Amino acid sequence: MTRSIPAPLLGKVALVTGAGRGIGRGIAHELAGQGADLALVDTDAGALAQVCDEITEIGSKSAVFVADVSDRAAVFAAVDHAASALGGFDIMVNNAGIALVGPIAEVTAEQLSTLWAVNVDGVLWGIQAAVAKFRQLGTRGKIINASSIAGHEGFAMLGPYSATKFAVRALTQAAAKEHAADGITVNAYCPGVVGTDMWVEIDKRFAELTGAAEGETFEKFSSTIALGRPETPEDVAGFVAYLAGPGADYMTGQAGLIDGGMVYR
Repeated sequence: MTRSIPAPLLGKVALVTGAGRGIGRGIAHELAGQGADLALVDTDAGALAQVCDEITEIGSKSAVFVADVSDRAAVFAAVDHAASALGGFDIMVNNAGIALVGPIAEVTAEQLSTLWAVNVDGVLWGIQAAVAKFRQLGTRGKIINASSIAGHEGFAMLGPYSATKFAVRALTQAAAKEHAADGITVNAYCPGVVGTDMWVEIDKRFAELTGAAEGETFEKFSSTIALGRPETPEDVAGFVAYLAGPGADYMTGQAGLIDGGMVYR
């Protein structure tokens, strides 16, 4: 990928959590291609190093920070590191997330705690850390959160996961209302069936639970997409870049579906 011209995010600093692979990596590439410098956060140091090299090839500066987003102090430290290493802070993308597949009746307390800590607490800590830094720097920043089609419609065998993504929508709406006076916008993106490692794991788990062949669940869900193909990280990244850019300056509190036509609201 080479940088597009013009570069609407030139001079901006963006932090992306879960940037080591999948959608997060795609978002980092797209934001860099539009001129932003990138702070990359993930639990996988090796993956971060690879993405950092890729961002350099695109032509942007980057900094890495290994952190688990369920750790509030680590998220605040990551934001501090981004601002210090890259000379500013303008965009927070709370992308990191995990999935849980299984019947509601069998979900354990430990599973729910882990899922909630990453998908909801991680977003909340990201919102808090970003707002604090924006206020410190006097920045009219942008916060962009990862929800899902499962944040608009509860899916069987994905009940607690769906609940976390509904919660992200609630946090997005509330934060948008609370911080509009600061000039901070807060929005979310809601992908569908994306061909990433996460969906490989979801598919495998469905196979274990239902007896379906591996790949069958992915194909079944993909067959309902109006545009006729599974989603790619690049599809999601283009929408996130829009939310990060000047074209979305008058948009806040929204959770936009970017799913190729699966869920309609």
